Amino acid sequence: MTTLTQFLAAHPATVLIDITATQGSTPREAGTFMLVAADTIWGTIGGGQFEFMAIHNARQILNGSGGADSMDIPLGPEIGQCCGGRTQLRFRTVTDVIAAELERNREGEHRPEIYLFGAGHVGRALAAALAPLPLAVTVIETRQDELENLPPETRTRLVAMPEALVNDMPEGAVVVILTHDHALDFLIAREALARTDLAYTGMIGSATKRATFANWLVREGNGERRWTERLTLPIGGTSVRDKRPEVIAAMTAAEILTALAAYRRGSAS
Repeated sequence: MTTLTQFLAAHPATVLIDITATQGSTPREAGTFMLVAADTIWGTIGGGQFEFMAIHNARQILNGSGGADSMDIPLGPEIGQCCGGRTQLRFRTVTDVIAAELERNREGEHRPEIYLFGAGHVGRALAAALAPLPLAVTVIETRQDELENLPPETRTRLVAMPEALVNDMPEGAVVVILTHDHALDFLIAREALARTDLAYTGMIGSATKRATFANWLVREGNGERRWTERLTLPIGGTSVRDKRPEVIAAMTAAEILTALAAYRRGSAS
């Protein structure tokens, strides 16, 4: 996936479309933006006919054939949409100042921290599934070779003792455990479950692995109750019985987004 920085570098002639206000039911909220170049786009303001209209207007600006600097679009049957609300759009040709502003805003945007322990087949697939989402993803490995071929925006950590990183994670972080070693999985999970402020802790595996982990915790003197309700194992649920890494990754990404939403609701209450 092309990053914002890569898109701006590759397409110096670009129009920024941002949603300045909305009324009623709309597909995206104020503050959402997209970029339009002559033959490609980056991002979306909601899709459908109203986005097509916005892209057409932006390209009129680009080619000098007209185009308005703002639009107020009703999302109703007159344009073939049924949201029922209205969206106000602003159009600006991207200058160096605007590009720098976009980069600063992107860097300063709060993105939930996601930590993937392990970059095997499922770890890489999950990193790829999470890359387009508004999340800050870090992949942690003990093996250098496994940190190759990850999405360019993914941060990586090569460490000898991954479990030691858990205590430094911010509140509301997500931990997904997918290493090549069950013993290492258990060490990481124990550290994660010792905290009560994480949004999600998940581990790849099966019902047998869950039972084995429970027995290991008891032998280690940690008990069972405190982790039972907070550990997702297996990740990705059981409703779709498909073990392909990409399928597990898609289902796990949905679990993570659901958990983050629930964490935000709980923090706000």
